[in-house]
Amino acid sequence: MDLSIVILNYNTVDLTRICLQTVFASNLGKYTMEVIVCDNGSSDGSLEMIKKEFPQVILIDNKKNLGFAAGNNPGIKRAKGRYILLLNTDIEIPKDTIRVMLEFMDGSPQVGVSTCKLQLPEGSMDPACHRGFPTPWAAFTYMSGLEKIFPHTKLFGEYHQGYKDLKTIHEVDCIVGAFFLVRREVIKEVGLLDEDYFMYAEDIDWCYRIREAGWKIMFNPKVTMLHKKKQSGRANILRKRRVITEIYFHKYNWLFYKKHYAKKYGSFVSIPVNIFYATRLFFLEKLGL
Repeated sequence: MDLSIVILNYNTVDLTRICLQTVFASNLGKYTMEVIVCDNGSSDGSLEMIKKEFPQVILIDNKKNLGFAAGNNPGIKRAKGRYILLLNTDIEIPKDTIRVMLEFMDGSPQVGVSTCKLQLPEGSMDPACHRGFPTPWAAFTYMSGLEKIFPHTKLFGEYHQGYKDLKTIHEVDCIVGAFFLVRREVIKEVGLLDEDYFMYAEDIDWCYRIREAGWKIMFNPKVTMLHKKKQSGRANILRKRRVITEIYFHKYNWLFYKKHYAKKYGSFVSIPVNIFYATRLFFLEKLGL
């Protein structure tokens, strides 16, 4: 088996249907694939739809919402392919995308992970598919708005690495879990997604561990696909839900900092970082009540 596609579904029956339709319409060429859908306790008829319309799908019922990492890991464990592709339900796959990306990986043995250019419905690139690691400085420039003012400078644009040529294939620090193509041997070496993360930063954490193990992470803009972002995780959500999303973002980025950067940067940097996240979460939780 060449490829195992692992899709995490949570109450996105219509998006999941379209995603699976595009997956099975793919021109794979010489490659073989299996599709695994992990369901996080959906109540919108997703399971019934998949069983009826896509009987070839391997369905894993997680029974409840386990979050992104714990929700995907059962599918990764079940996968038999040389490559595993984590795929969001809000992605539509062009016909030749999978084949082209597998050919790219087969021709680049030093590459452990790759992604393509994810295009948002309005036509712009999803910046999350092309990122640097959230070091204290990079996180500061992003959250302070300096990156928006100077997006193409290395000093202020490290969070999304906007100073790199987005028209050429090149190495990045990390990519988004919406389209995450990884070698099986990489997972064997660094382990599964860290289930301490419920939502957000688990893909950054995985990329960090993969880079630390010596593998390259590549961005391939020669392949483009539609990412109907925020529809699978937080479409048409109320203010309270948006606040909860912000809480998750800050909580798990803080966890990433404590796990990977606290010792590296020491107390001089960690004290203000911890104060920032603690204060931010305090006020967000007050708003979310």
